[in-house]
Amino acid sequence: MDSVDNQFQDKMDAPAAYAQDGAAPRTPLEIRIMAILAAARFYGYELDRADMRIPPNEVPPPAAYVRWLQNAGLWARASQLKWRQLVAMSDARPVVLLLDDGSAALMVRTDPARNVVWLKDPAAAFETDPVPVDELRLAQAWSGLVLLLRPERGLAPDDQPFSVQWIVGLVLREKKLLRDILVGSVTLAILTIFPPLIIMTVVDRVVTHHSWSTLTLVALLLGVASLYEAIIGWCRRQQILFVATRLDAKLGLYIFRRLLGLPIDFFERKPAGEIMHALHETGKIKQFLTGRMLATALDFITLVVIIPVLLILNPILTALIMACALCILGIIVAFLGPYRRLYAKYIQAEIAKGVTMVETIHGIRTVKSLAMEPVQKDEWDKRTAAAGEANLAAQKLANWPATLVQPFESIMTRFVILIGAAMILQDGTGSVGGLFAFMMLSGRVAQPLVSLSKLIEDAEEQRTAVAYASSILNSRPESTNPSAGVRPRFEGAVSFNKVEFTYPGSKTKALDGVTFDIAPGTMLGLVGRSGSGKSTITRLLQGINREYEGFVKIDGMDLREINLAHLRRSFGVVLQDNFLFRGTIRENILAGRPGLTLTDAVRAARLAGAEEFIERMPLGYETFVEEGSPNLSGGQRQRLAIARALIHDPRILILDEATSALDPESEALVNANIKRIAHGRTMVIVSHRLSSIMDCHQIMVMDRGRVIDMGTHDQLVERCAIYRHLWSQQNRHIDAAAERAALIQGS
Repeated sequence: MDSVDNQFQDKMDAPAAYAQDGAAPRTPLEIRIMAILAAARFYGYELDRADMRIPPNEVPPPAAYVRWLQNAGLWARASQLKWRQLVAMSDARPVVLLLDDGSAALMVRTDPARNVVWLKDPAAAFETDPVPVDELRLAQAWSGLVLLLRPERGLAPDDQPFSVQWIVGLVLREKKLLRDILVGSVTLAILTIFPPLIIMTVVDRVVTHHSWSTLTLVALLLGVASLYEAIIGWCRRQQILFVATRLDAKLGLYIFRRLLGLPIDFFERKPAGEIMHALHETGKIKQFLTGRMLATALDFITLVVIIPVLLILNPILTALIMACALCILGIIVAFLGPYRRLYAKYIQAEIAKGVTMVETIHGIRTVKSLAMEPVQKDEWDKRTAAAGEANLAAQKLANWPATLVQPFESIMTRFVILIGAAMILQDGTGSVGGLFAFMMLSGRVAQPLVSLSKLIEDAEEQRTAVAYASSILNSRPESTNPSAGVRPRFEGAVSFNKVEFTYPGSKTKALDGVTFDIAPGTMLGLVGRSGSGKSTITRLLQGINREYEGFVKIDGMDLREINLAHLRRSFGVVLQDNFLFRGTIRENILAGRPGLTLTDAVRAARLAGAEEFIERMPLGYETFVEEGSPNLSGGQRQRLAIARALIHDPRILILDEATSALDPESEALVNANIKRIAHGRTMVIVSHRLSSIMDCHQIMVMDRGRVIDMGTHDQLVERCAIYRHLWSQQNRHIDAAAERAALIQGS
């Protein structure tokens, strides 16, 4: 036993021992990550190391590992355990022990009878024997921090569809805070009873019998109750604030995660204004949850305490108040259906208005260049008028129930005192002090009941808001299991075998029986008329569209079996119009990739031919790029995009019309770098300009979704009519110049 304990202790003292013979020593962080990978593999989950975003020279907290595991579809939690809790874990599943030196060990078994746990070396093969360790030995390297993980039981909270039930579940998960709020509310409700009862005592006894001692005692009790009520009220408001903040954060994280999970074609089909309006509605939902709904729920706790007291004080008046409340509720319910329909029309008008605003902002350069300000203004005026009319109609209807419930509210708050006084005068039922106490308490009853009626109206608006938000957030995600799929190391061989694809809503095939193969390291050019299917091939390669027939393979592996995130991380993609983020040039080249430094950015910029203009800028790589990158030319933006695509040294690089928007000088500069960029990697170049692809190893000519021919530039000029026609069209000015030169020379 001592020998194996010493074996474990030696490994804790020297993390380098985890490295295999002849291999470089592993850092504690690498050992910890290996332990987590091994534990996840036990459940059949292959984690992607690239998903664990660790800034350089920074030790990630346990919460970062938890997020990494949760994003992969596992349930995970970091906990602080004592030895007795650890050894009592009888489930034979791996537990990651986060050791004090930053590394980790895998606990695979416990033995309570011998008071030991069995630990495994994360860097060793999973079949190797574990090491038994007792409490004393483990305490020298471990302070109690563990990482617990297991598969999710049912859908994880972030994977559940957006609905009212999900929102309610989100609120109910704050059990501890809600429990504290409930205790505070019940306490405040009980304290609410005391002032009216004290007033009743003052009127019926102190004033009647002129009792100064009773008045002094009553004043003391009232002061203590008021102070205690203020303290409890402050605590409850703090807890409500915490709940609201947590719900706001969780809702925001959920919404953003769901948006990122949607496929690209969803954003291509949906107007940006409609998406933004739906997301704006989620803000209203959050305010409703933490505002009126929570306040009304807390008020009803007060009702539960106060109504029995009212029944004791005066059952007749209590019955009158409850009857008025039921009438108010009936009026509100009667108007719900018509109000729902009018409010839905108002929301549609607001969506159309938002779409116009967003389109105008996104296309402001086109609007200005074509002097379309009057047209857009007229469109905005129409949308605004339609939204205003729809809102006015909805509010007019909402004004009716507010008017009809007013008399019942007056009975509850004003006429009760008259009826109570008449009862005292007629048959002496009750007392003056009791009437005052009833009036004070009934005011606390009327307010929640009135709030309930307004809550129903607001709830109907929120139901519509949830419906619109769910139409966006519940759209089919790009991948139902982000961790699914294999993660091979690519060499770059690409194969299409009888691939057919049709875009949703179209009857014409974008690809019709496309078949071709290219070896690793091949430069493949794609040419053809507009709509021939060139860009569709690149979309299928990136996994943007996956509903195709046939087979697309990379290195002989079906593309649909490859993990989607790993697939795209293995590609470099440069488009015709590339988006640059607000930030420095260095940040745009690195694009938030963890572990990469300025040295990597310089290397990628040099390879893309961007280094020369970056170094001429006043701040070099720290030059700030504004939104829309107005301080950069088109060629500079394109070269930065190429540098960003090359930053992780992809095995496959796609240039989709990457030079079509450039001026001749910038295009020549980019084309001059293509051969250097293509070294050691597969390149797929889509271009209308044949001069950009004439040096490719293979050029594929497409027309109407079919492969017409495939070969080198010289071969295609000789045998392919479509390619020859395109070449002659783009080079007729050269031929004309040659003819003029020949005529001049002949003359």
